[in-house]
Amino acid sequence: MKRFIAALSIVIAAAPAGADAYEAIKDEATFVSLVDGKLLRNRLYGVRLNVLDNGQIEGSAIGWDITGTWDWQDGYFCREMSWGGDPIPYNCQLVEFDGANLRFTVDQGAGDSASFSIN
Repeated sequence: MKRFIAALSIVIAAAPAGADAYEAIKDEATFVSLVDGKLLRNRLYGVRLNVLDNGQIEGSAIGWDITGTWDWQDGYFCREMSWGGDPIPYNCQLVEFDGANLRFTVDQGAGDSASFSIN
């Protein structure tokens, strides 16, 4: 359980960052236009998230609810969440888009990454 929570703290699932066609999203309006009304999915970990334009996060992973809040600060997606009642600490993340997937990289782009398809 604690190991999975550690993976969730990254955003939800760890993946190495690499050189590819991702482009940084630097403004909140562009980010919201990509996620509004969409489901973000990471199939490897069974994560399903809705990042709502009202600053809320809702979803699930392995049958347990994910809830949280987010805001946009200085070009970064900043969020705090709870998974199955366990807290996932506040962190600001670089968001990138490749035309089909969003990649979130913790610690303002200096840490691990997680990618989500947009459905």
